[in-house]
Order: sequence, then structure tokens, then C-alpha cells
Amino acid sequence: MLYRKISAEIEAHLLSGNDKIMVVEGARQIGKSYIIREVGKRLFKNFVEINFVKDNETEGLFRNIRGIKDFYLALSMVAGGKLDDKSDTLIFLDEIQHYPQYLTMLKFLREEGKFTYIASGSMLGIALRNTTSIPVGSIIRKRMYQLDFEEWLIAEGWGKDALNYVRECYKQRISLSEAQHENIMGEFKKYLLVGGMPDAVNTYLDTHNIFRVREVQDSILNLYKEDAAKYENESSKRLLVRRIYDMIVSQMENKKKRIVAKDIRNKEGDRFEWFAEEFEYLISSGIALDVHAISNPKYPLSESVHKNLLKLYLNDVGMLTARLYEHNITPVVKSEPSINLGSVYESVVAQELKAHGHDLYYYDNSKKGEVDFLVNNVSAMTVLPIEVKSGKDFTSHKSLDRFIANEDYNIPYGIVSNGYF
Repeated sequence: MLYRKISAEIEAHLLSGNDKIMVVEGARQIGKSYIIREVGKRLFKNFVEINFVKDNETEGLFRNIRGIKDFYLALSMVAGGKLDDKSDTLIFLDEIQHYPQYLTMLKFLREEGKFTYIASGSMLGIALRNTTSIPVGSIIRKRMYQLDFEEWLIAEGWGKDALNYVRECYKQRISLSEAQHENIMGEFKKYLLVGGMPDAVNTYLDTHNIFRVREVQDSILNLYKEDAAKYENESSKRLLVRRIYDMIVSQMENKKKRIVAKDIRNKEGDRFEWFAEEFEYLISSGIALDVHAISNPKYPLSESVHKNLLKLYLNDVGMLTARLYEHNITPVVKSEPSINLGSVYESVVAQELKAHGHDLYYYDNSKKGEVDFLVNNVSAMTVLPIEVKSGKDFTSHKSLDRFIANEDYNIPYGIVSNGYF
């Protein structure tokens, strides 16, 4: 079983006595249901799982329910023998966005307190936007992502002592030995190829076969596109979600890496705000990571966002290398000098920052240059700039130097992330 950090948070919440209902959200295929199932069955004598997508595809027993009494009746029809009380019965409402009325109902289920509840779903941002009564005080929203690099290392057999040692070396700015460096860089290259989707990781661990890993990643890509098509059919206007999603990889190879409105439909005069629904779907569903432009970097960064300047990254670096290189692992493993891996390294940095709770921004100033990422430095109440380099020129970072040197910004230091091995 893959180790997931979020399992400790789910367990702590369920054991805390807090009667708010945790809603775990994130993209499809990142392991939400699996980890909730594992924790729930371990902690509770009675574990009942209701998957609303499957329900809708079969008898639809829960489809049109609007009140909690009818919900209890339907629940008793499928799990009557496993229903006791709040202390030993956990009800897991999976894919809750598929029946949005249950988001409102969570408030009343919490107030009645008959059982313990937990829920999961994707596209919750869109579902909550369309919910008439948002149960703000009754839920705890917890975002989940695919395996980060640390979880990958644990899957590969790294122990706690090794991870703590590397972490401490980083904090104290101490270099690893050459052998240690080569070992962790070898793992990092494998992570760039496989990514963090649990099915892809398990397939790699079982087979060590890049063809089999790419098959898994292709199936996830097709699932995302199918989901987008369903969303398009339900919208009041024809959405261009799939078009924008397909554009992400090619746009990342451009110098600016921004989504340009006129390129979406190949029409001059198209405006960025016309595609707000499409961008919202991609971001809310978790299949794309959004990075917003900042020209005047003041803490907190959210107050200085340029709404119409946006970069999008795929949510998983393995999905990106699958699109770029298919079964050819040489560009990543050998770090071919002729191949620019800038988009790959930027993607993995974005993925790691997002998984660790950071909102993502980048610096864009026509006169002073660009810095790849900015995040809020909460402890210092300032901004932390991060420049990603993909080659031997990692010692040259003029834009970052100018950025830090600007006294108006009050930036104490920055980070250069070097992808050259």
C-alpha cells in the first residue's frame, strides 16, 4: 500500500471529536477514495461507502433524495445491517459533486449527528458555486494531490531517517556526498517519468516497464477528456475545455508559457474573460494548476493578481513527460543537452509547491523581467521568489538578481532550482 501523508490528517480528524464533516477534494485518479476507505475501515467497526456516480449509473436509489429521512431510508436499504451509531459507523459519500443536493444536506446530517460522515469529490468548486445553500460552517475542505516526491521516495523504500537527513542538509545548506546526490537525483528522474498518480506508481513498482506506465497515464488522460466532454454537454454554451487542456503542453514550450486568448479558437479579438468557465473547470477539477501573474510583488500576493495573465501546468509531471516523450526515457534520464527540459522542471516545481499548500504566482514585468514562481513567505511576511533552471547556466539568473535587489520589494532572498544533473 502506498504511503500517503493525508491519511494521518484524515485519521486525526475522525478521532478528534470534531463533528464537522471533512470533504476531501482533488482530481480524479489521485487516490481519494482508496485512502478514505483504508482509514475508515481501520478506525470504524461499520464502514458504509456510497458512490454517487455508480448509483447514478445503476438503480439511482440516492439520485432524487432531498431530505435526510429519505436518505436514512435509502441508506438502510443498502447497509441496514451495518448501521449503528456515530461512535462506530462511518458513512463515506464518494463523488459527492455528482449529486450536489448532498452538499447542502451535509449541514443537516451534521446537526442530527446520527452517524459519522466523510465525503470526497472532484470539481467541488463548480458544484459549490451552483449549490443554493453552502454548508460553510459544517464542512472542512481538504485538498488532496497525487504522490509528491517525498511520498515517491517512501514508495521506493526510503526510510524516515534518510528523509530527515536530506531535509536537515537542505535546512543547513550542507551538500550531500556525491553518492548520496547521485542516488536522490536518480530517484528524481524516475519521478519525472512516472509522476505521482497512484496507478502509475503502482504499475512502475510492479513492472518497472515504461510502456505499462504510459498505458496507465494514457487511460487517465482519456478519462479527463471524457469528463470534460460531459461537462461541455451540460453547459449552456459550448465549452472549449478540451481544446485548452490540449494546448497546455504546447504553450509550455513557448517562451512566455502563457495561455493566449486568441490561440484558443484561432480568432483575433478573443478576450481572456470569455473563457472564464473553461479555465474554472480545468482548475477546479484539479487537472490543471493555475499560476497567476504579479507585476508588483507585495505580501500577500493575492492582492496584486493580473486576472488576464495566466499560466497553466498539467497536474502531474509524469503525464507531461508521457505527452512530450512517450516511451523515450532518454531526454529525462540522460539529460540530453540538445533538449530543453525547462517545462518539465517548472511543472514538477509547480506540482510540489501546490501539494505543500502554496498558491502559485509568477513575476511578470515588461521592464524588469520575469521570475518563474512567487509564493507567500508567511513567516517573514514577504515574498519568496523561485527561479527554475534546466541547464548548466544555473549560475546565471539576472532577472532573479534584479528582483531581489529592488529595495521596494523587500525580498531577503530567493531560490534557484537547478534541473541540470
